Amino acid sequence: MAKIILITGASSGFGRFTAETLADSGHKVFAGFRSTDGSKKAVADELSRKSIHILKLDVTDQASVDLAISQLLKESKSDLDVVINNAGMASAGVSETFTPEQTRDLFEVNVFGMQRIIRATLPTLRAKRSGLVINVGSILGRVTLPFFGLYGASKYAVEALTDSYRYELSQLGVDVVLVQPSAYPTNMYAAAQQPADGARAESYGDVAEVPGKIVKTFLDLFQGANAPNPHDVATAVQKLVATPAGQRPRRVVVGLPFGSDAVNDAVAPIQDGVIDSLGLGDLAKLKIS
Repeated sequence: MAKIILITGASSGFGRFTAETLADSGHKVFAGFRSTDGSKKAVADELSRKSIHILKLDVTDQASVDLAISQLLKESKSDLDVVINNAGMASAGVSETFTPEQTRDLFEVNVFGMQRIIRATLPTLRAKRSGLVINVGSILGRVTLPFFGLYGASKYAVEALTDSYRYELSQLGVDVVLVQPSAYPTNMYAAAQQPADGARAESYGDVAEVPGKIVKTFLDLFQGANAPNPHDVATAVQKLVATPAGQRPRRVVVGLPFGSDAVNDAVAPIQDGVIDSLGLGDLAKLKIS
């Protein structure tokens, strides 16, 4: 059955692949672009030719979010089935060398932006008492790599947001799932936030060279014969959309897990035990109308 779907951060990478995959499956897709100018105009035009609806949507700007969702609901006759929170930015370097302003910018996209989109779309899903929210996190929301700590911190926050919303919305018929991608050859690394206070890195000596070596390791992996295919994430999302309500997993790791799958498995019974001990076990089960 065709669904009306919103996806943020759809101008490149996982977002673009997912928008195209879902549109090819017959869904009506609204693709959020932070900007439709410059090089993004060609992408927007190409997706439009594939019957994907382009929305100018900056998740860091409340007015932009409100206007985009209003436009979507006008075009969809006030209907919406799936919200995919994909917009995000990466960050790599010695943590101390990022300024507080840079850290705020990172969380503005990865955490506060997600909250804006969820708040803007939930009234429609709650009114229907059905729907699906898919949050794109990262394996770095479960395991930690040095020099990716600030990025990981934002994705740890996404873990908590996703779990909490899942419980809170379960009795209203709205399902919430987390997708945890591993490292993939997208433009994330080229566009990653770089430290503004490079002078501080000098006092780290050879340690300051490690972030570049880690990135090079990933780039070498991406160029190998067995390089991971970023379309894997789009395929995982497509499967979640197609899965009947009440049968979806809480989390889906996509790509090399680096132990994140083991963390998921270990934490799940502990989390369930906490919820059960508080008498909130019913919130762990999706109520289907």
